[in-house]
Amino acid sequence: MQLSNSEEQLMNHLWNLGSAYMKDLIQQYDDPKPAQTTVATLLKRMQDKGYIDYVREGRSRKYNTLISKEDYVSGRFQGFVESFFGNSSAQFASFFAQSNSMSKDELEELRDLIDNKIKEK
Repeated sequence: MQLSNSEEQLMNHLWNLGSAYMKDLIQQYDDPKPAQTTVATLLKRMQDKGYIDYVREGRSRKYNTLISKEDYVSGRFQGFVESFFGNSSAQFASFFAQSNSMSKDELEELRDLIDNKIKEK
């Protein structure tokens, strides 16, 4: 199950902190900060989805992630490629390379990255 935009924002704060109490998470937001009840609801939904858990420390809960940022992003990216490019990385790369937003330097950097990956295999 995918995270909502609000849940992803909170998850990013938790990834950045490693583990955190609710007050630490709320402090990560820009002003105006969300209400504690809002953050508590998001944390509960994220726990129900299996992305986070907590350990009780006295009357507080210390939250931690159950999935790495790399694994989450990889899964989201794979879903994107499946949905929009028929699960073809080559079609995605072709679309990406043909977009006008990439400079010549960026395309050359991308080529170098691909060349290095080919050499590794």
